[in-house]
Amino acid sequence: MTPHALTLFRRTALTLAGAFTLLLFVVFGALAYYVTVPLGHQATEDLAALMVLSAQTWAELPPTTRADFEHELKQRHGLIVQPAQAPLPEHTSFLPYRVLLEQALSERLGNTITVRTTHDPEFYWADIPVGGHTLRVGFARDRIGVQLPYALATIFAALLVIVVATALLLARRLTRPLTQLAQATQAVGRGQAPEPLPETGPAELAALARAFNRMAQDVRELLANRTTLLAGVSHDLRTPLARLRLSVEMLPRAVDPTLLAGLERDIEAMDALIGQYLELARGMVEEIPETLDLRELVDAAVVDARRAGAEVRWTPGAAHVLCAVHPRALGRILTNLLDNARRYGVGREIDVECEREEDQIVIRVLDRGPGIPEAERDAVFRPFHRLEPARSAAGGGSGLGLAIARQLADANHWQIALAARPGGGTVASVRIACKSPV
Repeated sequence: MTPHALTLFRRTALTLAGAFTLLLFVVFGALAYYVTVPLGHQATEDLAALMVLSAQTWAELPPTTRADFEHELKQRHGLIVQPAQAPLPEHTSFLPYRVLLEQALSERLGNTITVRTTHDPEFYWADIPVGGHTLRVGFARDRIGVQLPYALATIFAALLVIVVATALLLARRLTRPLTQLAQATQAVGRGQAPEPLPETGPAELAALARAFNRMAQDVRELLANRTTLLAGVSHDLRTPLARLRLSVEMLPRAVDPTLLAGLERDIEAMDALIGQYLELARGMVEEIPETLDLRELVDAAVVDARRAGAEVRWTPGAAHVLCAVHPRALGRILTNLLDNARRYGVGREIDVECEREEDQIVIRVLDRGPGIPEAERDAVFRPFHRLEPARSAAGGGSGLGLAIARQLADANHWQIALAARPGGGTVASVRIACKSPV
């Protein structure tokens, strides 16, 4: 998966949420266009008619009766009619209702009518020219009654939350079995035996889980048979090897010493190859994790490498590097990395480092060999893969050292990688997730 690739859960959730949100906009758009706007037009038309009629009636009444008319108009209809003695206020409401009311008044009077607002309390005012007078007609914000924008915003927000929650729930239900399948597949790839997947849910996913469980069982049996076969073969081969070694020891002293030394080297090489084949077949040796200072494991591996003729520069440092690990697995990885550096380091000094980086412990083996091309850094972890021609010429190994190291690292959820070393050579690193001790 590329670094920026979306997971199936995110893709599904975004698709469902996008579809539901689009549907939500369509529904609200249709509701506004076919219901809300017509109702608003009708309501403002009625109010505009009442405001114009009230202004006309006020203008036609004798001055002595206008006060009674104003009082009754305010009590019954919530309207205030008074002569316009000052300019309209500058404040303007952004509610759609105001815009619709302006349109209705302008159409009814044939002039452009502006509606302005005042606050504390909030009132709507419009100057209406009628009968030689300019009357200011107003009403309180409460007269409108319904607060449609707030109601629509509340409904929209609530539906949006429901839509997103529903999309996440559906996406989780659809992708959880596939996520479990992906994790179980990775476990099988590391040579582990995952728990059987639940064979429940939709028929297709249940059938997929059954098929995977059968496949995982077949893989476990295949690996067990392979290990048993290689163990038997190694036993059968080591018996004649022991006889060959005994026969070589019993040869007459007149035999050429060079020939004898060659036979002994061949026997030892065959025995070492058989051991490596078994180690590759077994994968991780079952053992109990132990909390220890990793500097001790590194130090033991360095001592063995020096006995094999390698020049290793290693400074343990004063700080403890404590972590719970499988010591035999990590020891084998370090031995293989050091042996690889010794073989291809063209006799130059090898550097070893062990340090803590936040919640990880990093062990590095740095050599000054010919290096590994970037395109080959994954391939060299495959069994029997060798680089040509630079490293194979000095080889002599079986091509299993890095493969065994990768298999053990994967089984323990450690990260093993190769990189170019500045100035030439290769950096082999092992990263172990390990929180700092409290």
